Amino acid sequence: MKILYGVQGTGNGHLSRCHTLAQSLTKHRNVEIDYLISGRQPSGLFDMEVFGDYQWRQGLSFVTERGRLRRRKTLLNNHWRQFWQDVKNLPVTDYDLVITDYEPVTAWAAKKQGVRCVGLGRQYAFHEPDLFKRLSWWQKQLISSFAPCSEPVGMHWLASGNAVPPVVRQEENACVGLMQRVVVYLPFEDPRDIIDQLQPLDNYEFSLFHPKVERKSLGHIECYPPSRTEFAQHFSKASAILSNAGFETSCEALSQGKALAVKPLAGQFEQKWNARILQEHGLASVLKRVETSDVDSWLAQREPHRLYWPNVAETLAQWIADGATQPVAELSAELWSRNEKTAI
Repeated sequence: MKILYGVQGTGNGHLSRCHTLAQSLTKHRNVEIDYLISGRQPSGLFDMEVFGDYQWRQGLSFVTERGRLRRRKTLLNNHWRQFWQDVKNLPVTDYDLVITDYEPVTAWAAKKQGVRCVGLGRQYAFHEPDLFKRLSWWQKQLISSFAPCSEPVGMHWLASGNAVPPVVRQEENACVGLMQRVVVYLPFEDPRDIIDQLQPLDNYEFSLFHPKVERKSLGHIECYPPSRTEFAQHFSKASAILSNAGFETSCEALSQGKALAVKPLAGQFEQKWNARILQEHGLASVLKRVETSDVDSWLAQREPHRLYWPNVAETLAQWIADGATQPVAELSAELWSRNEKTAI
């Protein structure tokens, strides 16, 4: 079976999830997969070996400035003519199946050319009635049209409709971590602002990962450019995680029992809803801004929570290798039934 797998490259969450799933898919010899990445320039991609000789397209992305989504600049900066040309020219009829992790070029090409398309990722959980009804009118339009699919397979922290549990790395030796160690991953904030606010908190050790920093030491703040391996190493040793409200980082924190605080990207509705849902279920603290007093207060009162999920990557890889023919409702029920325990 030949598959085209589109991955949204704007944030590292999509790539991280697909990286884990791609490792499981390599075990199935009956599946030939071509990956297509869009939303980020190739120079900004890293640790891409698992995707092989992947394709790249400009795609669609968004513009952020100091922790806020800029809608007007987003509309003006995207190359719409190039996008529709790429959609038109992508030969998706050469494939038996298209899978999209909220990647719009593959999704729209499949829609235009009548090829079966499975939407696999966090955003497709918002198609579930309980989550969809909470969205505003324009949010519903965006979630339905940005990367449309014929079969949505959403991911959620807790059972909701036909959504499946998240894909996370399986940590054999996951530990609570050292109390004073904190990982900070806020890629949409200005790193200078983050450092200024963390500087007074010298009773903690911060590992700051950011696409706009170079490796350097600032006393109790260690700065690192993005690296999947290094991030995982620091993540496992930390007891607390401060991040934007992206789905994948929160899943990694909850799967390892780390205390979690999120600062949603202002103006980005998915992150707003992620933060609200996490807070409603008592799974994370939500910060409106990254300021010394707010971070210090959270760290002093933090409460770790842990959720237990099965090996979703292995099951999804098998489901895909079998032609993705099992109904999504059955797939979801099967995965949630494997949860041996849930601790909140």
